[in-house]
Amino acid sequence: MNLARSCIILPRMLFSRFSTIPRSTSPIFACLPSEVLEEVGKRKPLLKSYRVKKALCFHPRGPRLITLRLIRDLYLMDLVQLALSPAVPAELKRNGEEQLLARLPQIPLGQKMTLARRGPARVAGALLTEGHPQIVSAVLDNPYLTEAQILKTLSREKLPAPVVPAIIHHRKWSISYNIRIALLRQPSAPLVTILSYLPQLTVSDLRELAAPGIVPETLRRYIQAEVQRRLSSDASPKGSPSSKRS
Repeated sequence: MNLARSCIILPRMLFSRFSTIPRSTSPIFACLPSEVLEEVGKRKPLLKSYRVKKALCFHPRGPRLITLRLIRDLYLMDLVQLALSPAVPAELKRNGEEQLLARLPQIPLGQKMTLARRGPARVAGALLTEGHPQIVSAVLDNPYLTEAQILKTLSREKLPAPVVPAIIHHRKWSISYNIRIALLRQPSAPLVTILSYLPQLTVSDLRELAAPGIVPETLRRYIQAEVQRRLSSDASPKGSPSSKRS
């Protein structure tokens, strides 16, 4: 069968059986050329079937403009699957994430918990910023959450009360060097905790943090003292009493 004839006959075959449209993973749908998929995407009767919409969105050769429009109709967890699928083009995955982010304000708590555990990085980051007490710990355990999303959250001047303590006590994120620096810049971080980070930071980072206006003045004085201690230690001759004390 030539391509032109396929573009006519195959959509008709799909239309005639559209209560049993194959999933995007089936051999029939997976083998369809892009021209046929384009034709399917133009048939409004076919697009009344949710399975057809989903199959087009997940197909690696799905028509770009059509799938960008159809993504808006996907169910919540299908959007999650789309955003995480390695076979889906980056533009569609990002669009799927945008759809999830746009729906967050209307999503009930139970579904937010599911997203917190299994959602893509940007969605997890948005849920972390919301700071719901029942969700924060689940978000931090999300395998798709990235350091970049946590740093983005910590860059906010005001955060819900549960967020910073949850990060500080998390077994993975609490030991990240970059996150510790971000916590030093976070006004709500407890002083007693962040002071314990100072000995592990480089002198260059400490000097940057000690610049006026970066951190509260009380913390700035502690940072300046730590810088001075390091410099004095480096200047002391090896084996001297002062060197041993540092």
